[in-house]
Amino acid sequence: MQSFQAFFPILAAIAGYLIGSLSFAVIVSRVMGLNDPRTFGSKNPGATNVLRSGNKGAAVATLVLDAAKGWLAVMLVKWLGEPYGMAEGTMGLVGLAAFVGHLYPVFFKFEGGKGVATALGVLLGISWVLGLATAATWLIMAAFFRYSSLASLTAALFAPAYYLFGGGLAWYANNGVMVAISVMSVLLIYRHIENIGRLVKGTESRLAKKPKA
Repeated sequence: MQSFQAFFPILAAIAGYLIGSLSFAVIVSRVMGLNDPRTFGSKNPGATNVLRSGNKGAAVATLVLDAAKGWLAVMLVKWLGEPYGMAEGTMGLVGLAAFVGHLYPVFFKFEGGKGVATALGVLLGISWVLGLATAATWLIMAAFFRYSSLASLTAALFAPAYYLFGGGLAWYANNGVMVAISVMSVLLIYRHIENIGRLVKGTESRLAKKPKA
């Protein structure tokens, strides 16, 4: 088995990509009889666009399942990888593969979402503290500025720093995981290029506020 051990991380990454390619925005919408999220609103197959259908349950299900697939891809390596020589670096690789699968899903003509929920799931799988810190950053920015895109961009920028420096991790942080988180951050920013343009122009839509009693 040792002669094939070098191939296990590659096979795990392929499996992670396939898990990530399950576009739950589309799947949930089909199951619940809703329009394909790629045909209305921002045409982005993600929880925010599913919410535009008016079905909050579908949006919540999409959010949870998109995060869960990123978490599961990493956790499968944690649970099953050690006997096959797959350590922390492989977790980062598989998490990144699942994230890329969400962005460019092979099962859905490579038309994927922006990856915020899936990235959060990956971070929670790597470290629940890292995931919660990144989620808290998103929530704080969203609460203060009411821009989902700005909150996502800020969280993407802070996630690698949280991994590297948070809790004194700097001296033993895994390089493979650090690279994976950094690449995810760059891809998240890239997927928000249009939002960045609208933020600069002041035309980006804000998160809805609850009406006052």
